[in-house]
Amino acid sequence: MCGFVGIQHFDGTRADAQRLSELAAVIEHRGPDGHGTWAESGFGVAHRRLAIIDPDGSPQPMSSVDGALHIAFNGEILNYRELRSGLDYPFRTDGDTEVLLAAHREFGMAAPERLRGQFAYVIHDSIGSQTWLVRDRLGIAPLYYVQRPGWVAFASEAKALLPLIPDLTVDEESLDAYLARRFVPAPHTLLAGVRKLPPAHVAHIGSDGTLRLHRYWTPGDDLTEVDDAEAVSLVSDALDASVQDNLVADVPVGAYLSGGLDSSLVAALASKHVEPGTMHTFSAGFGDTRADELPFARQVSRALGTIHHEVEVRASDFQDHWHSLTWHRDAPLSEPADVAVFQLASKASEHVKVVLSGEGADEVFAGYPKHRMARVSALQRPAFVGSGLDQMQRWLPQKLARARIAVRALSADTPEERLVAWFAPFTRSERIALLGRQIPMRGPQIPDSGLGALRRMLTADCGPWLADNLLERGDRMTMAASVELRPPFLDHRLVELGLSLPDRLKIRRGSTKWVERQVARSLLPAEILERPKVGFRVPLDRWFREGLRSYAWDVLTDRDSFVAQVFDRDEVELLLTRHDRGRSDESNRIWTLLSLEVWHQATFSRRRPEMSGQSR
Repeated sequence: MCGFVGIQHFDGTRADAQRLSELAAVIEHRGPDGHGTWAESGFGVAHRRLAIIDPDGSPQPMSSVDGALHIAFNGEILNYRELRSGLDYPFRTDGDTEVLLAAHREFGMAAPERLRGQFAYVIHDSIGSQTWLVRDRLGIAPLYYVQRPGWVAFASEAKALLPLIPDLTVDEESLDAYLARRFVPAPHTLLAGVRKLPPAHVAHIGSDGTLRLHRYWTPGDDLTEVDDAEAVSLVSDALDASVQDNLVADVPVGAYLSGGLDSSLVAALASKHVEPGTMHTFSAGFGDTRADELPFARQVSRALGTIHHEVEVRASDFQDHWHSLTWHRDAPLSEPADVAVFQLASKASEHVKVVLSGEGADEVFAGYPKHRMARVSALQRPAFVGSGLDQMQRWLPQKLARARIAVRALSADTPEERLVAWFAPFTRSERIALLGRQIPMRGPQIPDSGLGALRRMLTADCGPWLADNLLERGDRMTMAASVELRPPFLDHRLVELGLSLPDRLKIRRGSTKWVERQVARSLLPAEILERPKVGFRVPLDRWFREGLRSYAWDVLTDRDSFVAQVFDRDEVELLLTRHDRGRSDESNRIWTLLSLEVWHQATFSRRRPEMSGQSR
């Protein structure tokens, strides 16, 4: 990954190369290996490079041989060698950037459809004075923009644009979306006027300043009818090919290893394609026996023969890194595991520049507990049933936490709302109580393809939940340590295949990700295959009653805090009290409010917080 920031003026103002270079310095962590700036008349762009492919060449910004096109690029085109062989172009470098530039010269806006990998880039046409912003299909690489009278600016991270916005304010209409999801779905953000380019979209910026969005890819609604053996073979071949693609680099590549199915399978396949004993793997623990996966990660590492590294995350690490990582995130830390991902990336940076992860497998192959309840979640029913369920969930004890999650989700009034509610920190009634009003929920509508409740739920999961939460976290937390993250499960061909498979190949006899487990049977120990899903389960329930209790109370009940000013204070105090008494686990909701407060402080202080205990 790399980073860039640019601007296009339409009122005769010249682009200031020095100013762009200063803005790009804000995201130096995305590209500590090199920098460059190009400006011509009203257009300019500055680039920071993390050198992964052709590290000694391919400087950016880069111009075409005829000087007409100019590119700044963040990401990796994993099929660049294949594309290069079919392009009639006088190449001057050995990297993927020039291949991307040549592809646009040859195919124009049909070029993104030919790309495999993770990418966000800007192409400027000097002759037509027009610009294109492009983002990859699943939203692995980020891209933000701001449109104002007379200019449009864009950047890999929103923080590089904030110095251009003197009247920066919170977009209060997005607060409800944040409370409902822990993130704000594209194209919106929590900042008024700052937009995210949605995944699989191109933004065309005309010479007159008009900006139009075009979607170039959707997973489709096809159904692949295959028998069990053929399905396992198809998924095995597609995942193996994706892992091989994601090993394309001229620098060392490692892998995250949680001890769960997804990361273990990626590490196993990657180990097949590198020299034995050279693969580095990285795991995190939290000092809590209820969710300690380190023994399983060690077991997988021994079986694969990897060079294994571990980090332990403590409650104090959250306070030490919360502000600085929120600055990196450009949003509230939506998941407590954000801190763990950063510490893993920091450890990885000592050994590799690229890490593979298992992100995306749950969303494509149905790995969450909620997927077993897709049909129930999709049912239409009277509103009074939802009201009753909402009341019930408030009184369920902490020992029934999983049941409470299900009841909370099923209390949502419509099937569409329930697609979001499974991961929602706050129900609609709780959001209304906090905000004092109801705001229409923001987010894309998921059409009913007619292929069933599970397929619709998975399609929704592969939307904002993946791009604006999990992938955004992965990008920011690894790039904070100047490391690139690659998720092989999100090769778009594998996503299309996975979503098209019948339900019986995903959930069978109550077991999730059935077809993926079959692929892994010959590669992983049996104990790993049948383990229940854990993930990065941070023990916040205990921490918010012990080491982080005073911090939570002090921050959320301070009358000068942003949370106290925009939300009902009595509701916030009631939430904290319920958690203190131990009858229910409110840690998810406390985290959501605390993260919002920390984000507001980090964003509007307009200064970069220090990274405690880190050299970066």
